[in-house]
Amino acid sequence: MSDPLEVYRRKRDFTRTPEPAGGETPDAGAARFVVQRHRASRLHYDLRFEVDGVLVSWAVPKGPTLDPSARRLAMHVEDHPIEYLLFEGVIPSGEYGGGDVIVWDTGTWEPVKTDDPRAAVKAGELHAEVHGEKLRGRFVLVRRESDDGSDAWMLLHKHDPHAVDGWDAEDHPRSVLSGRTNDEVAADPHRLWRSEAPAAEASVSLLPDPLPDEAIDALRGLGKQGTWEVFGRSLKVTTSTRSCSPVTRR
Repeated sequence: MSDPLEVYRRKRDFTRTPEPAGGETPDAGAARFVVQRHRASRLHYDLRFEVDGVLVSWAVPKGPTLDPSARRLAMHVEDHPIEYLLFEGVIPSGEYGGGDVIVWDTGTWEPVKTDDPRAAVKAGELHAEVHGEKLRGRFVLVRRESDDGSDAWMLLHKHDPHAVDGWDAEDHPRSVLSGRTNDEVAADPHRLWRSEAPAAEASVSLLPDPLPDEAIDALRGLGKQGTWEVFGRSLKVTTSTRSCSPVTRR
């Protein structure tokens, strides 16, 4: 069986992007879904359903809606790893999909009218009952006829008790994980939100820990050269090294 994440991995340099490379074993519970608000070259919403151990994904330029009278273009894209359910952060400029990402909605879902959602996607029509914090009710994805080879679909919400006329995703801009907006994530790109941690510990810095004051004071106390002990390591410091100001207080 071919690797369903081969295209995803080929497009990304994981030495630069904080996106997950994949490898997590899916939970045995209910299938999950996520919607990410993603400001890349253009704003769009990434709709992802857990199917067969990966996230089957569509990019929705105007975002999903609970309005049953609205039709949304949805472009079918490569499968993403399960870990993307929790991905919130900044993809570096120059990388594929560079821009800021928030977890706009998440929850569980189940396929309707089929026991094989992967086959339903292949056939070009997926009915999904979703149970999210923002999105609820019956959604339908239908592949459109295309002459240019693009995998364009149409996303709509059925007339059901969860339908809301005029409902617009842009009226609900905050992450359901961290409560942050895309602007707030972009302003603090060196932090990651880990939803499995308690709220007080969920925001994690990606920067290295600052050096302790005593280590910096020891460096300043050296002459033109010497050996500097820090974090159990001996570093040889010369005049040229010190002139580079290798450490600063933060």
